[in-house]
Amino acid sequence: MPNRWMIPLLTLACAVCVATIYFPQAISPLIAADLHVTPSAAAQTATGAQLGYALGVFLLVPLGDRLRARPLIVVLMVLTAAAMLTAASATNLPLLLVAGTLAGVFTVVPQVIIPMVAGLVPDNRRGAVVGMLLGGVLAGILLARTFGGVLGEWLGWRAPYVVAAVIILVLAAVLAVTVPRTEPSAQHNYPSLLAEALRLLRSESELRRSALYQVLLFGGFSAAWTCLALLISGPRYGLGAQTVGLIGLAGAVSVFVTPIAGRWIDRKGPDPVSMIAIIGVIAASGVLAFGLLGGVAGLVLLIGGLVLLDVAVQCNQVANQSRIFALLPEARSRLNTAYMTCTFLGGTLGSWLGVQAYDLFGWGAVTGLIALAALAALGRHLAHRSVSARPGTPEPASSAPSAATPR
Repeated sequence: MPNRWMIPLLTLACAVCVATIYFPQAISPLIAADLHVTPSAAAQTATGAQLGYALGVFLLVPLGDRLRARPLIVVLMVLTAAAMLTAASATNLPLLLVAGTLAGVFTVVPQVIIPMVAGLVPDNRRGAVVGMLLGGVLAGILLARTFGGVLGEWLGWRAPYVVAAVIILVLAAVLAVTVPRTEPSAQHNYPSLLAEALRLLRSESELRRSALYQVLLFGGFSAAWTCLALLISGPRYGLGAQTVGLIGLAGAVSVFVTPIAGRWIDRKGPDPVSMIAIIGVIAASGVLAFGLLGGVAGLVLLIGGLVLLDVAVQCNQVANQSRIFALLPEARSRLNTAYMTCTFLGGTLGSWLGVQAYDLFGWGAVTGLIALAALAALGRHLAHRSVSARPGTPEPASSAPSAATPR
């Protein structure tokens, strides 16, 4: 069991690293103005970062089962910082997209840390600890927009990239001497590790179900946040990137919900939390639609809808990862690889579809896209409950609370 200050330190590392793929969502209007491109083109910096993250999860996270965690984490953080500094020096959009995508590839540290810690804590604490780490991820996602929007307005869009790189390098130095020593759990060669992640996706139905839920919900989440800057800076509101950042700050209160969800999962299992989360996203899409009102009322409802969306999607993430980590203890990084690759491919597709929907039909189409995705997840969840309720149908081990899962 890690000592009491190690989990908060690793939670901070998760927050800082994941922030690098989200603050571009807040500064895309500033990028557009400086590089003389359209706002929609600049918004693709966020899409590129998410695509890079999906590639990094698939290509790099499996190494968490093959290599010691400490050097892997430190090297990835140093490479992330280098990519961020390259992005800060970009003089055109293609170079910025390439550098931002590479930063996304390398900044997969949270997906190395979470399986590592899941293997270090007792079964009956796993949900709570994973919830705390994912609370850090959520804090990074939300505060990244505050960080990017406010700093970008004050010092220009390049400043967030430089400051993020410096913070990551400092944290890498600290983690280089504090992360617990771990031993690899697998001896597969690299091609076998990649193939294993795909094999697990084919063979583990609970992994596929968890991935589908998050593909759909996180796709809607990404669509909302990618298009928010377009809505806020457009004629309906006429506000700047700093406002997007402040909206992210308001949503940061939801950070405290994920550890609570984790403790509930330890007692009741992940499926009840998934159900509530999916319904929460459907409700959030309805509240977000009122953002079309404009003015103070529209802005307040917009913030409320985003907070609800953030809480629901992150609680579903805790449920999903608790479910998959209970499947095969010796393959947690590979399970997480398959799951998170699907998740961020869903996020990339959601961002792209959201921008297209916004360009063609406006904000109402974006909220409709979120609702449709969540309804699809609800249909799958209800189908699973119906099958599980049939007499004689064995309940998957991962549906039980993690404390009761045999190891």
